[in-house]
Amino acid sequence: MYAITIPQPGGPEALTWAEVPDPVAGDGEVVVDVAASAVNRADVLQRRGHYNPPAGASPYPGLECSGRIAEVGPGVSGWAVGDEVCALLAGGGYAQKVAVPAGQLLPVPKGVDLVSAAALPEVTSTVWSNVFMVAHLRPGETLLVHGGSSGIGTMAVQLGKAVGATVAVTAGSADKLAACRDLGADILVNYREQDFAEEVTADVILDIMGAKYLSRNVDALAVNGRLVVIGLQGGVKGELDLGALLAKRAAVAATSLRPRPVDEKAAIVAAVREHVWPLIEAGTVRPIVDRAIPLAEAAEAHRVVEASTHIGKVLLTT
Repeated sequence: MYAITIPQPGGPEALTWAEVPDPVAGDGEVVVDVAASAVNRADVLQRRGHYNPPAGASPYPGLECSGRIAEVGPGVSGWAVGDEVCALLAGGGYAQKVAVPAGQLLPVPKGVDLVSAAALPEVTSTVWSNVFMVAHLRPGETLLVHGGSSGIGTMAVQLGKAVGATVAVTAGSADKLAACRDLGADILVNYREQDFAEEVTADVILDIMGAKYLSRNVDALAVNGRLVVIGLQGGVKGELDLGALLAKRAAVAATSLRPRPVDEKAAIVAAVREHVWPLIEAGTVRPIVDRAIPLAEAAEAHRVVEASTHIGKVLLTT
């Protein structure tokens, strides 16, 4: 098969289309013929040499995919060759085939085409595990989503609205804010012109920026608020005002998804299937796809993502 490899870390040109060995389904795994994958910020970091795959994971980038099951390994039940699926991966999605633990498989939702389904596993798992399983967003509360027009952001907006929350977003342009509004966002903050901490008081904040936003995130929290940090685009070290946190009886959590054990990922995927898949099949929530680019041209897809001009997900098709 062919896959995108990274012989040496570097810019988008470091991504190389190369022939590699086919994966084999191990115990509890299936092999999926990949129809599409998607670009995530973690892939960009891996390409730059800053985010190695977890031990035992595929060395190729790609944290999600969609496709058809080509092989079922020992110990797998409930799945068969030919099933159309999408999957959460620890790596390997930028390839024509990938081995996947069966617990990380999801059926392609009714009403979603096979390619578009590749836009779902990572964002639904990230948003559900953080906004609902960690921060316990409840109806009537306010959710603040930083980077509201991103893949994660567009899913967080939709799920927040689906459970009856008021949703605020930050984004850096009028067209991105308009896209968030169209998905249901109630409060729109242009971070280039406004200070979100002055515009929003939030019960839950989903943050991709890290250090740069830490103090203002605490300022923006309501009493009993919960801040969940899932990205470090604004740096890794910041000053935390514990006095302000205590006064608000607030909480700060930081999580990552990729390095979690297989059983933890399986629990998250099961929760997504139970709670999110019915919303997708009802049309309440949908994948937001900016564009699809051939997998062999993954370098171009990385340039798009790094330019941050996209809205929703950038897909890679085999």
